[in-house]
Amino acid sequence: MSNPLEKFSTKVSGKTSRWVVLGVWLIAIVILSLLFPQVNGMESNTGEDLPEYSEARQASELMAEKFPNDSGIPLLLVWYKEAGLEPTDLQAIQALYAELNENPLAGQSTLPPFQDMPAEALFSQVSENGSSIVTPVFFETDTNTETLKENLAVIADITEEQAGNNVFGAALDGDELTARFSGPVGISVDATDLFKSADFKLMTATVILILVLLLVIYRSPILAVVPIIVVGIAYLVISPALGAFVEQGWIEKDAQAIAIMLVLLFGAGTDYCLFLITRYRDILLDEENKFIALSKAFSQSAGAIFMSAATVMVGLATLALADYGAFQRFAVPFSFAVIVMGIAVLTVLPAILSLMGRFAFWPVVPRTEQGEKEHAEKKNKPVKVRKENHRFMRKIGRFATGKPWLVIIVTSIVLIALALYSTQIKYSYDLLSSFPEDMQSREGFALIEENFTAGELAPVSILVDTDGQDIDLTPQLEALPYVGIVQPMEVSEVDSTIQMYEIDLNKNPYSQEAMEDVRDLREQLPAILSDAGIDNADEASWVGGETANQVDTADVQTRDESVIQPVMIVIIALILLVYLKAFFTTLQLMVTVVVSFFAALGAGWLILHNFFGAEAIASSIPLYSFVFIIALGNDYNIFMISDIWKARKEGKSMKESIVAGVSQTGAVITSAGLILAGTFAVLATLPIQLLVQFGVVTAIGVLLDTFIVRPLLVPAITTVLGRWAYWPGKLFKKQDA
Repeated sequence: MSNPLEKFSTKVSGKTSRWVVLGVWLIAIVILSLLFPQVNGMESNTGEDLPEYSEARQASELMAEKFPNDSGIPLLLVWYKEAGLEPTDLQAIQALYAELNENPLAGQSTLPPFQDMPAEALFSQVSENGSSIVTPVFFETDTNTETLKENLAVIADITEEQAGNNVFGAALDGDELTARFSGPVGISVDATDLFKSADFKLMTATVILILVLLLVIYRSPILAVVPIIVVGIAYLVISPALGAFVEQGWIEKDAQAIAIMLVLLFGAGTDYCLFLITRYRDILLDEENKFIALSKAFSQSAGAIFMSAATVMVGLATLALADYGAFQRFAVPFSFAVIVMGIAVLTVLPAILSLMGRFAFWPVVPRTEQGEKEHAEKKNKPVKVRKENHRFMRKIGRFATGKPWLVIIVTSIVLIALALYSTQIKYSYDLLSSFPEDMQSREGFALIEENFTAGELAPVSILVDTDGQDIDLTPQLEALPYVGIVQPMEVSEVDSTIQMYEIDLNKNPYSQEAMEDVRDLREQLPAILSDAGIDNADEASWVGGETANQVDTADVQTRDESVIQPVMIVIIALILLVYLKAFFTTLQLMVTVVVSFFAALGAGWLILHNFFGAEAIASSIPLYSFVFIIALGNDYNIFMISDIWKARKEGKSMKESIVAGVSQTGAVITSAGLILAGTFAVLATLPIQLLVQFGVVTAIGVLLDTFIVRPLLVPAITTVLGRWAYWPGKLFKKQDA
C-alpha cells in the first residue's frame, strides 16, 4: 500500500507539481467565489422541521386551508407601562394598526381591526393589573426572516412617530410606554440574529485558540499558521460550493448547521494536519532529504487520515435518515465539508510542507544526528544530546500494557459512573430558553407570563371535523384542568364542517408540563367527540400550535435517535472491520466510544446543571453529540490502531507494538484532542444555550477519548485480547518469539 501512497505524495509535493496543486485549489476558489454566493451570506430560509405525518403539522396545514383569514405566522406586540396603560397609549397602538391597514407590510397576511375598536373594547383586552396588552400581526408562512426583520424595523419607526419615543428600545422600568416583539416571528428573528453574529465570533475565537494551542504545543509560529492556511483554503472552496447547493435548491441553509460546521472544519482539519505534520517531523530526525521524509510520512499517515475522514463523513451522513428537518439539514454540509477537508489535507498540506521543509518547524528544527552536529559546529555550540522521542507517552503505553486489568477496572468505573449519571438529564424543547434574557422575544414572553395567562404567548389550536353536526365543545374544553381560557369557537367559511377552538394553557406553553397536557388533550378529544355524537372520533380532530409542535418534535427526535444511532454504529463498525480486518478490536473500539459518549452526556449534565445553572438541556443535544463523539472518537481509534498494526507487521512483540502505537500517536492525539475539545468549547462563549450545551458535552467527550479511552482503556483491552485482537486477520497467526 505504501508504493501507491508514496507515488501520490510525489505528485502533490514535487518541485513542480506542488505549484500545480496550489494553483488548482486557487483556481477552484476564484471560480466558485465568482459564480456562487458564500453560504454564510445567504438567507436562512429553512423548511419544515416536522414530517408530514406529524399531527401538529397537519393541523397547521389544515388551518391554512380552512381558516385562511386566521392563518399565518403571528408576531406578538407586547405593550407595557409599569404605572398602567393610559388612553393615549392605546391611541398610539390604534394609530399603528391604522397605518399597517393602509400600508401593509411585506408578507403581512392578517391584521386584527384594532384601529376600528371603541376605546372600551380595547381596554377590555388589557391585563387585570392594567399594565399590559398584547396585539398580533400575522405574516404569510413563507415570509423569509430578513423580510420579517425589516418589518419589525418599520413597526418600530411607525410607533416611535406615534408615541414620541422608541418604545421597543426603552427600559421596561421607566414611566413611558414600552413594547417588545415576541411570539413565533419575534423568536425567529432573534434566533437568526444570534446565529448570524455567532459565525464571525466563532471563527475568530476558534482561529485564535488554535494558534495559541499550536504555539504552546509545537513552539513554532510558522507551524501554528500552516493548519489554519490549509483549513482556510478548504473553507474557501466549501463555502461557495454549499452556496451553490442552496441556490440550486439541493439543500436548505441552516444557520445553526453552518455555525457548528465551522467548528468541525477547524477542529477536525487541524487534527488531520497534525497527524501528518507530527509524522513528518519524526521522520526528519532520521532522514536528511525533506522530499523523501515527506513521502514516507505521507505513506504512513495518508491511509489513516483518509479512513478517518471517510468514517466521519459516513457517520455524519447518517443524519440524512432523520425525519426531523433540522437533523436532515446537517447531513450534507457536514459530510461535504469533512471530505473536502480530508482532500485538502492530503494535497494542500504536502505541497506547503514540501515548500517549507524543515523551516516550517523553526525555531525548534528537527535534524538528523549528522545535521544536528553540523549545525552545532556552524554555530560553535556543543551538540545537544538527543532525548528519546515520545518518552512520556511511551511510559503511559507501558503502564497500560503492564497493568491492563487495573487500567480496565479503574477507567470503566469512572466512565460507567458518569454514564449512569446521564439518566438524570432533563430535556427542554423550548427554543426561547436558549436566548439571552435581555432579548426582545424573551423579554416579551416574560411580560406575558407575568401579566397574562402564560399560554397566551402560544395558544393551542384544536380543529374538529363535525361531520355536519351542530356542536360546541367549549364547555368540555373549559372543564379540562390545564385549560386557562377557551376563545370563542370559529367555523370555517371555506368548509362549515370544520371548527376551530383556540385555548390558552394555564402554564408556560413551552414547558414539559404543558407538553404532557397536550398529550392528554389528544387522548381526551376522541372521547369528547364521541360523546358529542361524532363518528370516527379518532380521526376527527387535530391539535396544533407551538406546544403541540414540541410534543411532535420530541416524538420525532426519539424516532430519529432510535434509527440513526444504531445505523451509524453498524456502518462505522463495518468500515473499521474492513480496514482493520479484526473483529474483536472493532467490537471493543465501538463499545468504548459508545460508553465514552454516555459518560460525556453524564459529565456534561453534571457541569451544565451544577455550574451553569441549567435546569434542562436542549432535546437535540444527545443526537448531535452522539454523531460527533462517535465519528471523531473513531478518528483517534484509527490513528492509534494503525500504528499498532504497523509495529506488529514490522516484527515487534504484541506488547511492544501496543506501546509503539501509544507512543507514536499519543502525543499527536493529545495535542489534537486538546485542540478539537478547545474548538468545541469555544461554543460555550456564545449567548445561545443550545450551542453552549452542545459545545460542553462534545468537548468533554473528546477529552474523555483523548485522556482516558485512547491512551489507557483501548491499549489495556488490546493487551488482554492478545493475538485475538487481530482475528481473523493475518496478524492473528503471528506468534511472539
